[in-house]
Amino acid sequence: MKSYIKTFFFGLILLVVIWYFSKPISALELVEKPEIVFALMVLFLAVLFNGKIAKNLNESRFKKLSEEEKKKCAVQNDWLSTTYKKLLGSKPMEEEHEIILDHNYDGIRELDNNLPPWWVYGFYASIVFAVFYMFKYHVFNGDNQYDELNTEYAEAKIAIEEYKKTAKNLVDFNTVEVLTEINDISAGKKIFEMNCVACHKADGGGGIGPNLTDKYWILGGGIKNVFKTISEGGRDGKGMIAWKQSLKPLEMAQVSSYLLQFQGTTPTDSKAAEGDEWIEEVDN
Repeated sequence: MKSYIKTFFFGLILLVVIWYFSKPISALELVEKPEIVFALMVLFLAVLFNGKIAKNLNESRFKKLSEEEKKKCAVQNDWLSTTYKKLLGSKPMEEEHEIILDHNYDGIRELDNNLPPWWVYGFYASIVFAVFYMFKYHVFNGDNQYDELNTEYAEAKIAIEEYKKTAKNLVDFNTVEVLTEINDISAGKKIFEMNCVACHKADGGGGIGPNLTDKYWILGGGIKNVFKTISEGGRDGKGMIAWKQSLKPLEMAQVSSYLLQFQGTTPTDSKAAEGDEWIEEVDN
């Protein structure tokens, strides 16, 4: 019995390895990942020597068994042999004369064996499966490939949104959104005080740089335009430098979200409005 258990586990491991390596592996992957080649060599050697080693071990163990234990093993082997013959469905050699055909092909005779029971049962099972498949997908209109694809798209979209929550440094001009969490606003405030106060003042009223509290923007308002201006800088030859070399995407999103809070406030000694009035577009 122990040998059968070992054989079962070996087969299970073999199936897992085959499943893992079932995807195509390029030559480049084999070069870059020598552990794959090593695993394949180990698998090959295991398959090559497992049968021989198991046979030698079984023979040595069988010699050490008592007569009673040997009889039990013989009964088990006889049961396995009988079961195998039943699944095979063929007659023993001494009974083959009963099913031999009359045709003679240059001295070659054929046997009229029945189909193996395992094949017949598999055939019946495929018929049952086909009936179930027909009713589910052609009668009751079960989910088809397009439905499954749309479901996978929806799940992928949700997964992407969840991933973005923990990967804010992937944000860019097209995907940036206003951050509202306290930690992000606090971080944006620190960045603003370290880098922006000299030109825009602490209250956003403007100095060398424009006023951030009114509705007028030189390069456009809103989170996307503000993020782009901070990242790429102001107008050529004048205006703010590009901060994309100094600040990470998340930091630019944080400071953009923070300075937008100046909108509508009343700073002391504010600078005159510059640029065009910005009206935020509302999606319908």
